[in-house]
Amino acid sequence: MKTQLHLIVLVALFVTKFQSISAQEKPNIIIMMTDDQGYGDIGAHGNPYIKTPQIETLGEQGIEMSHFFSYPNCSASRAALLTGRYPYRAGVTAVTQVDHFMNTSEVTIAEILAENGYKTGIFGKWHLGDNMPMRPIDQGFQETLVHKGGGIGQAAGPKGNTHFDPVLEHNGTPKTYNGYCDDIFTEATLNFIEKNKEKPFFAYLATNLPHFPLQVPDRLAEPYRKMGLHEDNALTYGMLSSIDYNVGRVLGKLKELGIEENTIVIFLSDNGPRHRRTKNDSYPGRWVANLRGTKTSVYDAGIRVPFYVRWPNKIKPSNRLSNMGAVIDIFPTIVEATKSKLPKDLKVDGKSLLPLWLNGNSEALINRDFYVQMHYGPTPFKYMHFAVRTDKYKLVSPHDFPHGIVHQPTDFVLKNVLKNLELYDVENDPSERINIAKKHPEVVDAMLERYENWFDEVTEERDAKGIQRIFLGTKEQPNVNLSRFDWGGPRVISRFDYGGPRVVEDNQLGYWRVKTLKGIYNVSLDLPEVYSDGYAHLKYNKLHLKLPIKKGQKQIVFKNVEFPETVGNLHAYVKVERLSTGPHFVDVKRIK
Repeated sequence: MKTQLHLIVLVALFVTKFQSISAQEKPNIIIMMTDDQGYGDIGAHGNPYIKTPQIETLGEQGIEMSHFFSYPNCSASRAALLTGRYPYRAGVTAVTQVDHFMNTSEVTIAEILAENGYKTGIFGKWHLGDNMPMRPIDQGFQETLVHKGGGIGQAAGPKGNTHFDPVLEHNGTPKTYNGYCDDIFTEATLNFIEKNKEKPFFAYLATNLPHFPLQVPDRLAEPYRKMGLHEDNALTYGMLSSIDYNVGRVLGKLKELGIEENTIVIFLSDNGPRHRRTKNDSYPGRWVANLRGTKTSVYDAGIRVPFYVRWPNKIKPSNRLSNMGAVIDIFPTIVEATKSKLPKDLKVDGKSLLPLWLNGNSEALINRDFYVQMHYGPTPFKYMHFAVRTDKYKLVSPHDFPHGIVHQPTDFVLKNVLKNLELYDVENDPSERINIAKKHPEVVDAMLERYENWFDEVTEERDAKGIQRIFLGTKEQPNVNLSRFDWGGPRVISRFDYGGPRVVEDNQLGYWRVKTLKGIYNVSLDLPEVYSDGYAHLKYNKLHLKLPIKKGQKQIVFKNVEFPETVGNLHAYVKVERLSTGPHFVDVKRIK
């Protein structure tokens, strides 16, 4: 009997060890994405102020891709990274209202890896929809700790939320955390790694730094103040110092656990830095490595970002590659590196970088185009604010105020845009100073035609799906908080007040595109300033309810509201002296 028991124990130990070895054959994946860190925000790129030794360690022990491109705004880059597809296909065009809603039909790298045996976690910024079915927990992430909206302190989150002791969403539930946000997100990542060290894992550490608002512990900003820098730059560089420190913590944890050799670590930013968007901007210029443009620009300072990858014993160290890579390439690269299976009908736009990383070359990257376009509002317009980039040439249709491209341009405007397209030999003119469009009209026409074909294809796919609706009344999220960050309508105009809790004006009015399950709901409105008696209104398809409100009232609740199973636009507003104004937040809770 003892011999039989001993044999069973040996077999169990063998099976456990075999499973552990099998699991370790799949590399762990860590992606660290920063928010508004430009190519020049790296010490090794000539920045005279900032030091980034931990980030640069990744390049010394692995690869730096010196010509890596992303999108010029937050949400588009994140959608591209997670899906390997151009963001217009996924429904994402910009960063607020419905423009950042990623369609729930999109297949993310988290979903692929989860189906292939990985534990998946996101810590930091999501910015692709805060409600069901667009949350990270709905898109393949099993462990989530994120802030709402595009930044802490914006209209999507609780009023008064800051980088210190913030309210964050843990697996869909709000909770107050103690400490500085970057440290909190990193600590959660370290705990996730520790918990899953025996299994293959995917950790997505997406810090919200150094995005506005500029909030950082004084001890990190003080060294830059002593250099005599403008306060905004001192705060920005202090935030970058926090990022570098926490990158070191992640690398240290991998070494401590003995799993660094089987872990692919990728570091990049979502777009370029914000600096002096206009001549009247109060934010001072900062080092941009002689690149042209800024965040939201399709010039290279807006889209060329730092990129490092380390995979010990697989990737040769200290290898600096100038091949053009793009944010859409990360998805297919991880799929190939992990030998994961994809749905047969999934169209991926990116190219795997793995052959380049492992062998120094890749046929798929030769003579490729990367397309960039950015605008605000739910409808993209052809020719407005785009770029087509190859290794040698870049075709540019610039715009001084892309936030204002919300209406169909007239024929006069379009003729002027097409007449003044810019072409740069970025191989020899990386600062995009010398426009050679008139010298090479044949190159302009060829690249323009390729752009037109791309635009038609990706926007037709987006139009066929429609704008993703927010689901109300689901068992996964029975209580939904609707914010101004997610509404649409003709009186909604973005105002990026990063220092305060809003991104829209107080007197604006919008609605929410929703899908409701049949049931009884309580609908609570967090009111704007009520300066006189009036009425609160709730409208949804044929339903129209109203309740009286008094001057100074802060909240009103519509109780026992019956919603059918349907889709429509949910309108909630107050009407005082004939002018309708939207609430700050609307809580919709299904009670039956």
